[in-house]
Amino acid sequence: MTLSTRRQAKRAARRDARRALPFWRRLLPTWRVTLGTLTALLLLAVGGFAVLYVIVPVPDPNAHAVAQNNIYLYADGTTEIARTGAVNRTDVTIDQIPLQTQQAVVSAEDRTFYQNRGVDLTGMVRAGWNTLLGKGMQGGSTITQQYVKNYYLTQDQTIERKGRELLIALKVDQQRDKKDILAGYLNSSYFGRGAYGIQSAAHAYYGVDVSQLTLGQGAYLASLLQAPSLYDVKTATPANREKAVARWNYALDGMVQLGFLTTADRAATTFPEPVDPQPATGLAGQAGYLVGVADDYLISSGTIDAATLKAGGWRITTTFDKPRQDAFVKAVQDELTDELDPRSRPTTDTDVRAAGASVEPATGRVVAVYGGPDYAKQPYNDALRQDNQIGSTFKPIDLAAGLTAQHTLDGHPITTETRYDGTSERPVTGGPTPYAPPNEDDVDYGSITLRYAMVKSVNSVYAQEGVDAGLARVRETAVRLGIPDSVRGMDPANTSMTLGTATPSALDLAGAYATLANHGQAHAPWSVLKLERVNPGGAIDVPKMPRHDPTDAISRGVADSVTDVLRDVVSPRGTGAAALELGRPAAGKTGTTDSNLSAWFAGYTPELTTTVGLFRENPKTHAKEPLAGTAGLTRINGGAIPTKIWTAYTAAALDGTPTQQFDLQTGRDTHDSDTSPTDTGSTPPSPGSTPATVPTAPGATIPGLITVPTHAPSAPPATTGDPAPGPTAPSPPAPQPTATHEQPSPTARPTPTRPSKPTEQPTPTATGGPATHPAATPTP
Repeated sequence: MTLSTRRQAKRAARRDARRALPFWRRLLPTWRVTLGTLTALLLLAVGGFAVLYVIVPVPDPNAHAVAQNNIYLYADGTTEIARTGAVNRTDVTIDQIPLQTQQAVVSAEDRTFYQNRGVDLTGMVRAGWNTLLGKGMQGGSTITQQYVKNYYLTQDQTIERKGRELLIALKVDQQRDKKDILAGYLNSSYFGRGAYGIQSAAHAYYGVDVSQLTLGQGAYLASLLQAPSLYDVKTATPANREKAVARWNYALDGMVQLGFLTTADRAATTFPEPVDPQPATGLAGQAGYLVGVADDYLISSGTIDAATLKAGGWRITTTFDKPRQDAFVKAVQDELTDELDPRSRPTTDTDVRAAGASVEPATGRVVAVYGGPDYAKQPYNDALRQDNQIGSTFKPIDLAAGLTAQHTLDGHPITTETRYDGTSERPVTGGPTPYAPPNEDDVDYGSITLRYAMVKSVNSVYAQEGVDAGLARVRETAVRLGIPDSVRGMDPANTSMTLGTATPSALDLAGAYATLANHGQAHAPWSVLKLERVNPGGAIDVPKMPRHDPTDAISRGVADSVTDVLRDVVSPRGTGAAALELGRPAAGKTGTTDSNLSAWFAGYTPELTTTVGLFRENPKTHAKEPLAGTAGLTRINGGAIPTKIWTAYTAAALDGTPTQQFDLQTGRDTHDSDTSPTDTGSTPPSPGSTPATVPTAPGATIPGLITVPTHAPSAPPATTGDPAPGPTAPSPPAPQPTATHEQPSPTARPTPTRPSKPTEQPTPTATGGPATHPAATPTP
C-alpha cells in the first residue's frame, strides 16, 4: 500500500468514526478545525493590529493649550458672574524638574514606567477585573497613555478614543525617550488650583520654582494627580484630607520599594503643608464663592471632571438668583459687619466670619450662598467648609428620629408632647458614653414636653431623647435628610452626638432643613442649570445634567410634626424670637456650641430654606476662637446675630411675593401654640393635680422621662420665663432677644432633686450647645 493510499484510508476511517458519533457530537468541531480557526483569528488580529498601527498617526497636539475662559452666569442666563478657566501653564524641561519629584510621580502613577512599552496590559486587565468585582472604576493607564490622552486626544470615555490611545502610546514610546514622555506628562497634567503643569503647580502650592521643590513637596504634587481638586488639603473636607495624606505616603513608600529612596530618608520626611490658595483674577467679591459652589457641584455629581472643566470654553448657567445673592450680602453687612469695631475691640471684632446658604425646598435649587466678604481677600468658601459644629440646630433631627421610631428602645411612645425631665446636668441613661449636659445658664425646667424643650433648646431633654430614639437611628435620619455621612461628629458611639457635634457645611445643613420644609422629600442641593461649550468648527458639547428627583427621606407626618414644633421656636418665648420680625410664617432652630465657638440659625418659610453660621478663626493657624465679646456683646447665641441675618435676608428675598402658609399634616386638628412645661401649655400643675397627657402607663419609668405615679405629683414652681397663667391668656409682644442667651433665664430656679452625676462625664462649657465628647471634637 502506497503512502497516498494509507493517507486516504486514514481519512476515510476518521470520517466513518465521526459518522458513528451522535448527532449532537458531530456538531462540535474537531480539534484540528478548532486549532485552525484560532490560528486564523490570531493571524487576522495580528494583521489588523499591524495595519491599524501603521495607518493611525500620532496627531498634532490638541487645542487645549489655547483653551477659552469659562463663563459663569446667574440663573437669568444673561447676567455674568465671572470668567475663569484660562489655562495657567509654563512648560519646563525635564532637567528643571528635581529627580526626586520625577521619581515620586513614577511611584504614584506608574511604577512600571521605565520598563513598559507605553502600555501595561497586566495593569489594564487587573483594573478591569477589579471594576467588574465592584471595587469602583479603576484605571490601568500608564504615564504614556495619560500623556497621550492629555496632549493628543480628549477626555472622552469611549472605546474608540481608548483604542487610539493604546496605538498612539505604543508609537510614542517607540519614537520618544522616556524623559521626554515624562516631561510632556508633567507639563500637560492638571494639579488643581487652576494650575496646568508642574511649574504652575509648584507656584500655586508652594510659591517656588519647580527646581526648588523638596522631596516632600514633590511627592505631594505627585499625589495630587489622582484627584487634584479633592486632595487640596487647604480646602478639602476632613475625609479627603486623610485620603490626600494617605496618597502622599503611598508615593513615598513606593519610592522606597523601587529603590529611589532610603528608608532613613523616608522616615525623616514630614508632610509639607502647602500655602493658602490664592484667588484667581476676576473672582473678587462674591464671584469666587459662587464659582466654587458651581464647580464643586459639577465635579462631585460626575457631570464633568476637573481637568475638562478647567480646560475652559464652557458656558455655565447657575441657579443663583442675583437679587437674592445681593440681599444675602447686604444682610451680613447690616447685621454683622456694621456692628463690628476692630479698632476699639481688636481682640473680639477681628476675624469674625459668616457662612450661609439658601435653597428652594421644593426643588433643591441653591439660590444664594454667603462664603465670605470678598474672595480676593479671603479665598476660602465658608459656605462649603465642614469643620464647624452645628450645636442645637441638630435637635430637630433628634426629634425626627424619635417620631420615626414612634417608640423608645424600651417600647414607650415618643410624640411631640412626650414629657421629659429638664433638669440641667441630668445624667443621660442608656448612652454609650457618660454624658450630663448643662442647660443654658444651668436652668432646671422640671417636667416639660419635647415641644417645649425645643422652644427653649433644653439640652438635658434632647440628649436623652436622642438616646431613647437610638443613636444609630439618629445618624441614619440625619443622612437621609441630607447631612453627608462623611462629616465628623456623627458617631453613635458618642452620646454627645445628640446635641450637634456634627460639622456639616452651611449648604449641607440648608439641604437637610429643606427636606423638613418639603414634607420629608429630599433634594440634594444643586447649583447648575445648564452647561455647554462651542468647539472649533461649530460643534456644541452639552453634557447630560443630573436629574433632581426627590427621595423619600422621612414620612410627611414626621416632617410636618417637626415643622410644627419649629414654628413654636419662632415665637415670643422661643429662642428664635428675633425671626418674628419677618412677619411671615416661619420655622427654625438656633444653635450655639461649646465655648461659644460657633452660633447658627437654620430656618425656613414654605418657599425658602436658609442657614446662617457665625464663627471666628485665627487667620494664621486657622484655629477656632470664641465669639464672646463680638460686637460688644457678652455672648453670641444663635438667636442673636445669625437669626437677625436670616430675618433680614429672608425678608428681602421674599419681598413682593405672596405670603404662603405652611400646609402641615401632623395628625393634630389645629396648631397648638402652647409651649410651657405644663399640661395645658400655660402654668405648671397645681399641687395635687395629675398630668392630663402622659404617654406611659401608671407607675412606668422611662430613662430621662418623668415617672408617672398612681398619685398626683408635686409640680415645680413656675418660672418667669413661662407663659402667663391660663391657656387663653393673650401673648405678650415679641421681646427683643438679648445676645447673651439662647433661652430665657427664669428668675426663680425650679427645685426638683438633681440626680447624681457620673464620675467620668465630660466637662461641658457650653452655652446652649453640646458639651462635646473628646472623641467627637473636630480639629480646626
